[in-house]
Amino acid sequence: QVQLVETGGGLAQPGGSLRLSCVASGFTFSFSRMIWYRQAPGKSREEVAAIDSAGRTSYADSVKGRFTISRDNVKKAVYLQMDYLKPEDTAIYYCHRSTGNLWGQGTQVTVSS
Repeated sequence: QVQLVETGGGLAQPGGSLRLSCVASGFTFSFSRMIWYRQAPGKSREEVAAIDSAGRTSYADSVKGRFTISRDNVKKAVYLQMDYLKPEDTAIYYCHRSTGNLWGQGTQVTVSS
């Protein structure tokens, strides 16, 4: 079955950290460019970070220096380490593979004191 499953969301305090995981199945993960998106209430979905098959990364300006994307091709997983979280990071975070327009179910991240 071709799918992406995200885990790791939850509640964090401002300045805190969370680590999201996305495990892939049913396709050749190591060849795939993987992207984390997020969607806050009332806003459109935005790209947060991406990593290609060679490990090259890119980040939205709003998360540069705070978030780190990485991948483990053996585990078929992509991660998003989120540090120095802010309330405006509150959103549903989605894992995405652009080829075939494959999306995970999303995981809620809430940053609040």
